[in-house]
Amino acid sequence: MSGLRRFLVRRLLTFIPTILGVTLLVFVIAYAIPADPAKAWIGGGEKVKPEYVEKIRKEYHMDKPWYDQYAFLMHGLITNTLIDPRTSNLVMEEVLTRFPITFQLTLFAFFFAMIIGVPLGILAALKKDTWIDTFVRFFALTGVSLPVFWLAYLLIYAFYVKVRIINLAGLPPSPPKVTGVPVIDAVLTGHFDLFMQHVHRFWLPGFVLGFMSAGVLARFVRNSFLEALSSDFVEYLKAKGVPKRTVYRHALKNAFVPIVTVMGLQFGGLLGGAPITETVFSIPGMGYYAVNSIRNLDFPAVIAVTFMFALTYVTINLIVDILYAFIDPRVRY
Repeated sequence: MSGLRRFLVRRLLTFIPTILGVTLLVFVIAYAIPADPAKAWIGGGEKVKPEYVEKIRKEYHMDKPWYDQYAFLMHGLITNTLIDPRTSNLVMEEVLTRFPITFQLTLFAFFFAMIIGVPLGILAALKKDTWIDTFVRFFALTGVSLPVFWLAYLLIYAFYVKVRIINLAGLPPSPPKVTGVPVIDAVLTGHFDLFMQHVHRFWLPGFVLGFMSAGVLARFVRNSFLEALSSDFVEYLKAKGVPKRTVYRHALKNAFVPIVTVMGLQFGGLLGGAPITETVFSIPGMGYYAVNSIRNLDFPAVIAVTFMFALTYVTINLIVDILYAFIDPRVRY
């Protein structure tokens, strides 16, 4: 237990440089853009009064060196005092309001990636070098190569324009708040009608977002399962006459150790891929907020979204590392 505690302390200490590094990189890119964010925030184009622009620049430390601007932004995020120049609301409150929507979309996408990718990967490993294996590998390649926005518009045309079984306007009402994620809260509070409304609204965006991860997961599960099936302990079990189903169960358990790592990375990747999907499907989540912020040169909001993405990503990877000890008893911290 003490080893796990020391491991957690070490990992938590790495959170700080990781998050600072990601946000600093985004800030430097935004800082290098040859544009005047202050004029974009005020609006009015060239007719805006110079004194208003100068006031905004001073308020957001834009008249100071880049490192002072970055320190100002990060201090405002951590203390929740940074104001969004477009909405006049606290930036972190804007982000935290939208985070449950993006997290819900990611849960749907991860669900589709799991129920499609894992069974196909196992099937491809068991049917190695057959037409089934070839199909799964082709599916994996298609999933990785297919642009998310293209698949989204194709399915919107099929399910909204032609069949009209989906809705693209707004979001269903939220149930009483428990976790903050509407689809989970609907189940916990017994509002199954709201649960079905959220499923109806999010299943297609979730499928589109999770399609690429399903291909990646299928290919990785296949390779990992095949590697486990070629291990010495599997040959030993076969020599003892152990039934195939039991052999496969033991092999799959060993194969899932690296697979869990990929699942964690894919979950973080799904969060990062949400902006395109949310924009296409008009879902007012954190990604949609980020896209609009980029269009309006709203760098405080962009940094805040990056901060939240990075924090969520490293937290998920920490949870995955802890799960190792439960999946594989040989892992010790």
